[in-house]
Amino acid sequence: MKIVTLKIDERVSEKFIWLLEHFSPDEIKILEQSEYIDDDTYLRTIKGMTQSILEAKNEPTKNGVTLDQLEW
Repeated sequence: MKIVTLKIDERVSEKFIWLLEHFSPDEIKILEQSEYIDDDTYLRTIKGMTQSILEAKNEPTKNGVTLDQLEW
């Protein structure tokens, strides 16, 4: 199965959900429905995130690492 994340305009969302509901649960499952919020608003909802970002912003750049130094 594939998972697809979509941002759907409010003008068509009701019709789109109606369409999805006409597939069997074995074909399509609606895992989650939520209102879109921008990244900034989302991050502000996470407890301590704003403070963490402010603290990280004040760290000297010499303490940072480049992408190739990250251990994925």
